[in-house]
Amino acid sequence: MARLLARRLVQSCLILFGVAAITFVLLYALPADPARMLAGRSATAQTVENIRRELGLDQPLLTQFLAYLGNLVQGDLGRSYAQKTEVATLIAARLPATLTLMAAGIFVEVLLGLTFGIVAALNRGGALDRFVMASAFVGVSAPQFVVALLLLYVFAATLSWFPMSGYGTAAHVVLPAMTLGILGAGWYARMARSAMIDVLNQDFIRTARAKGLSGRRVVLRHALPNAILPVVAMIGIDIGQFMGGVVVVEAVYGWPGIGQLAWQAIQQVDIPIIMGVTLTSAFAIILGNLVADLIAPMIDPRIRSH
Repeated sequence: MARLLARRLVQSCLILFGVAAITFVLLYALPADPARMLAGRSATAQTVENIRRELGLDQPLLTQFLAYLGNLVQGDLGRSYAQKTEVATLIAARLPATLTLMAAGIFVEVLLGLTFGIVAALNRGGALDRFVMASAFVGVSAPQFVVALLLLYVFAATLSWFPMSGYGTAAHVVLPAMTLGILGAGWYARMARSAMIDVLNQDFIRTARAKGLSGRRVVLRHALPNAILPVVAMIGIDIGQFMGGVVVVEAVYGWPGIGQLAWQAIQQVDIPIIMGVTLTSAFAIILGNLVADLIAPMIDPRIRSH
């Protein structure tokens, strides 16, 4: 286990370095000028140049990147161009909202995906299986803003069951979590169905049935723990995607998370915030995958022995 953690730590550092380098180069290549955005349209060329010099944007790309890495190693994500505040402080302020939405969204999508995936696998080839898979295809294909606006219209505007937007109570998290859950449940349903069908064809399942165990016990006690392993890995990936990939949902529902922070930074070409959110999301993906790798042996002891 110690060797695994050490190897993963080295790999994580290399991945974060690669993400930082690629993102920094892409942002440097943008046609938009952060100094011009800060100065305004009526600013003179001299004013823009002064701002660029003040922010260090007049330095060569390699010099800027090395300076950023030096600060990053010390835990400094930089200072926002527009808000004049430390990026770490801004992200920390938005993190609780994003973590709340992330946990609720993953719970909904896993619950729906596992349930429908298992039902489809147990009715393989039947009408229910085809219906579930068609619904899963629609779910993963639907744009986020369409699902969000539809849920808002039905459950907030028409039925008044939930608030239109905001943050702070359990009622505020239901519709955003349902939006993310419906969109992500399709992937989990397809994955759970494939894994469950594969497990149900294994010899140990036939042996369990031959011993006279009930169908419910075979599925829940023997098949499900083995079929859930791919789902655990997907949850690890979802953690990072939810950290920075819920921009549309947070914008529609007025959810004050780091996705909304990233969207505002993109509009203002606020490079330090964009870099900070990107690295935070990358770190979350790495951490999620590591947690999934550590949890998997607890679910299936065969992985531990391997």
